[in-house]
Amino acid sequence: QVQLVESGGGLVQAGGSLRLSCAASGRTISRHTMGWFRQAPGKEREFVAVINWSGGSAEYADSVKGRFTISRDNAKRTVYLQMNDLKPEDTSIYYCAGAGAYYGYDADYYESWGQGTQVTVSS
Repeated sequence: QVQLVESGGGLVQAGGSLRLSCAASGRTISRHTMGWFRQAPGKEREFVAVINWSGGSAEYADSVKGRFTISRDNAKRTVYLQMNDLKPEDTSIYYCAGAGAYYGYDADYYESWGQGTQVTVSS
């Protein structure tokens, strides 16, 4: 079992930046795909970014491409989401998730989830 804890959320003005962290404990995540998802009030959960086990491959939702960067430090058991040029529409609860060997954007294949961290972007 992997436990995931997100941090780094907060309130920021449009155009600002935040870096989210996801700390893992329990089983190692060094061979796991890791992803970030988000869910705004009244909306479906949506894929944001995914990174493979080595950090050598990453994919992004079109809405964040060029602004967000996912990375990982397996020695620290931590996954990051650097968010730049934030927009009001990025306001959501952001969740970190682990998927084992699966590499993709389908949340149903992710086995471990954090509790989420709130990101609010003011205009």
